[in-house]
Amino acid sequence: MLTLLEQLDKGTLWKIPGGIHPPEMKSLSNASSIARLPLFDEYLLPLPQVGEQASLAVSVGEQVLKGQSLTRGAGHSYLPVHAPTSGTVIAIEPRPSNHASALPVLTLVLKSDGKDDWCTLEGANSDGANTKSVSSEGVNAEKVDIASLSRELILSRIQQAGIAGMGGAAFPSHIKLSPASEIELVIVNGVECEPYITADDRLMREHADDIIAGLEIIHKLLAPKRLIIAIEDNKPAAAEAMGAALNRSHLPAGTARVTQIPTKYPSGGEKQLIQIITGKEVPSGAIPAQLGIVVHNVGTLFAIRDAVVFGKPLIERVVTVTGNTVSKPGNYWVPIGTRVTDVLTYCDFQSEPSQKIIMGGPMMGYALPESKVPILKGSNCILVPASDEIGEMPAEKPCIRCGECAVACPASLLPQQLFWHAKAEEYDKAESYNLKDCIECGCCSYVCPSDIPLVEYYRVAKAAIRHDAEEKRKAERAKVRFEARIARLEEEKNAREAKAREAAEKRKASMVGNEKDAIAAALARVQAKKAAKDDGAVSGVAADGAGAGASVGLSAAVSAGVNNTAATPADAATTAADPKAGVAAAIARAKAKKAAAQAEAGESSAQDQASTDMAAERSTEARADVNPEPSAAQDPKKAAIAAAVARAKAKKAAAQGLSSASDAQTSDAPAIDQAIETGAEDSASNNSDENNANAAATVTPEGKEDPKKAAIAAAVARAKAKKAAKAAQNDGVDAPAADTQDNADAAEKNVTDIAESAGTDGAESAGTDAKASETLTPADAKKAAVAAAVAKAKAKKAAQAQAQASNLQQAEDNEHSSSQRDAQLAQSDNAAEAADVSEIADIDVSNVSNVPDAADGAVAENAAPQADQAQDAEQDSKKARIATAVAKAKAKKAAREQE
Repeated sequence: MLTLLEQLDKGTLWKIPGGIHPPEMKSLSNASSIARLPLFDEYLLPLPQVGEQASLAVSVGEQVLKGQSLTRGAGHSYLPVHAPTSGTVIAIEPRPSNHASALPVLTLVLKSDGKDDWCTLEGANSDGANTKSVSSEGVNAEKVDIASLSRELILSRIQQAGIAGMGGAAFPSHIKLSPASEIELVIVNGVECEPYITADDRLMREHADDIIAGLEIIHKLLAPKRLIIAIEDNKPAAAEAMGAALNRSHLPAGTARVTQIPTKYPSGGEKQLIQIITGKEVPSGAIPAQLGIVVHNVGTLFAIRDAVVFGKPLIERVVTVTGNTVSKPGNYWVPIGTRVTDVLTYCDFQSEPSQKIIMGGPMMGYALPESKVPILKGSNCILVPASDEIGEMPAEKPCIRCGECAVACPASLLPQQLFWHAKAEEYDKAESYNLKDCIECGCCSYVCPSDIPLVEYYRVAKAAIRHDAEEKRKAERAKVRFEARIARLEEEKNAREAKAREAAEKRKASMVGNEKDAIAAALARVQAKKAAKDDGAVSGVAADGAGAGASVGLSAAVSAGVNNTAATPADAATTAADPKAGVAAAIARAKAKKAAAQAEAGESSAQDQASTDMAAERSTEARADVNPEPSAAQDPKKAAIAAAVARAKAKKAAAQGLSSASDAQTSDAPAIDQAIETGAEDSASNNSDENNANAAATVTPEGKEDPKKAAIAAAVARAKAKKAAKAAQNDGVDAPAADTQDNADAAEKNVTDIAESAGTDGAESAGTDAKASETLTPADAKKAAVAAAVAKAKAKKAAQAQAQASNLQQAEDNEHSSSQRDAQLAQSDNAAEAADVSEIADIDVSNVSNVPDAADGAVAENAAPQADQAQDAEQDSKKARIATAVAKAKAKKAAREQE
């Protein structure tokens, strides 16, 4: 079996999948030789690398020469930009780009001076012996020995000349010529399969020797085993010229040959040409150098020869201007940066309605939205077809899934799948179908019966994918910069700390003994001042706490024997002598006050609990009296004893209520409060009404005792307290709502009977008190009325609290609905009584006890309206007591009947 090299020498060719045979249309421009354009007024030079890998070497207003570098940079992929002619830089600003989108790009605007003066160029020899001035007409240099140049010097001159792939991709040539792997085969691409384009054809015909000279330079750089010049069989003149030049070259014999391949589009594609020549297919995502193959365009070889031999930068290229709308179609040497509109004007362009200006060929080119855009290094054709050549694109129709696009695809892809995902913007799925392997040849669009612009969808999808990838790269770079910054800041911080420690150690080491003692003393003073401030703050807090404790728990502090007003002189002296001792004493006093307050709160809660239990017992007894069990046999004597016990409990509860109410009074009536408390204690300690006459006499403001007045006041107070206690006890009893004022006489009779049977009767005591009050003088009667009103208010307040507890117990027992309604009525009566109590409680009794008897006239006049209000309240209370007595009498009567 023949090896690959043997097959190459034999001229064996392979077929590629897909491909089409469109009309060539090359005869319009290949009949004439390459011409030169005149100088134009303005040139536009895009600066895409400025800001990333390059910077500007000139400024606005600066004069430049032809071939002068306008940028500087040092990146691996950096390519400088050179002036196409001499002139002045008039602007550096964004201008429309030579792209289908016409997006603005930073552009240097050069105004020509018409002189076209060259700058000094470096020749082939490194010592500068062959340095020459190059005119616009060409270079007449002597042949030099390329073998004397080093590989690094050749690559450097190629990069500094700004040479990029001139077949359309514009990839930096110095990168392509320095591969990492060994190269066995170099293919020179002279196929030029795109319709209308003839730039490479005319270049091979006219400058075959210069192209072969460039091939010799590549052979020196890569040292391949074979060199193949591929040309389509529709260019016989170019193939003949290249063969003759190859025979005149200095290349080793048998290493290079010209191979003609069948005319088929797109056989000029890099991967397709490799497959035709070698039969090898470049893997997806790989480059030809990984297979040991490098492909270069004939125009690139010509530019490499000018750069290495003469030091001439890439400032012009051959461009085909063709189409039926131009009068002078052909190929021209066009300076890089020349505006498209200037070239078309020179070629007598006759525009038509809806005229298209296509940059490139009809298959892979794109329409320009703006004609004032520059010629680039990869621009090989300007096509301006007439309407009968290339008409308007028909409207897109739905895909019929015919599969013609897949048959025509030279990359063996699935164009219909790519179309669906690209249209739906599902770019990740499009990538999974190897969208990046699409060469955008246009074969699929050419054969599509639905006139779908498939290539346009693919270009948009590729642009979106590139944008996303660039954003990800930017994010990764930003992350790396951020992490580097954090690490740098941390290192700087550690360095500062280490420097500070080192400086401190040096100062410490350089100190003598006296300096160390002085520093220690200063530190001690600072710590002492700080401790003093902290002690002062603690003392202030303790004093505040002591004051608060004194205001809250005054009574407990007095009972505990704690002085809440001020510290003793001894304490003050101790505090002055030792601040810490004073602080400790203040804290101890505050703790004692807090303990006293807690003890007082505990006693109050215990009293509340006892009151609640007593109210519950009274409620239970009342319910037992009202609802006796049928089987219980009650004795009248036992019933009377039970009633007496209930009254004794009521007296005790009233005494507690009066005691708590008297504590809430102000210090303006001490005599009245003392008399009321004395009476309440006597009534709570005795179980019969006989001991009520022995109550303590009321003390007058002069200090004299009036037995009669004191006895009357005490009797009135005790009677009112008993009645209030009975009313509170019977609030929970289900009294019938039908008992009204019409039954008052019968109720009084029943009350009298019950009082006689029990031996104690509140009503009789009330009658006795009423009789006694009739014998009093008007002034004494008023005083007694005032005292009675105060006592009644206090008793009602205590009774109200007990009634609330009883109501809570009743709600828990879930009594029937009638009992609930009666309880609500009782609560409403208690609320009315409470309103009366609030009015009576507002009476200022201090004037009664503090003013002498001789000055009681004015006091009596002020107390008269209050006494009237007290009498009205007493009548209302009497009605309530009558209703309660009636209910109790009925209950007892029912019990007797059951017996």
